[in-house]
Amino acid sequence: MTEPSSSRPVPGPPRPGPRPDAAAESGPATDSEDPFADLAERPVADHVAVFETEHARLERELGTIDRL
Repeated sequence: MTEPSSSRPVPGPPRPGPRPDAAAESGPATDSEDPFADLAERPVADHVAVFETEHARLERELGTIDRL
């Protein structure tokens, strides 16, 4: 017979987020919202800065997630 597994934390209630229709109200994404939109037109030397900026933004956003 197998041993019972240890208990795991139970997820909390869902967090409020943007309404599903909020994206439609704001219109289509603009180039300012997509940092990679014009990457092909930029010099390759500029690509590193674009990726580093987006990486920093993602780290900030992911840092707001509660850890278990």
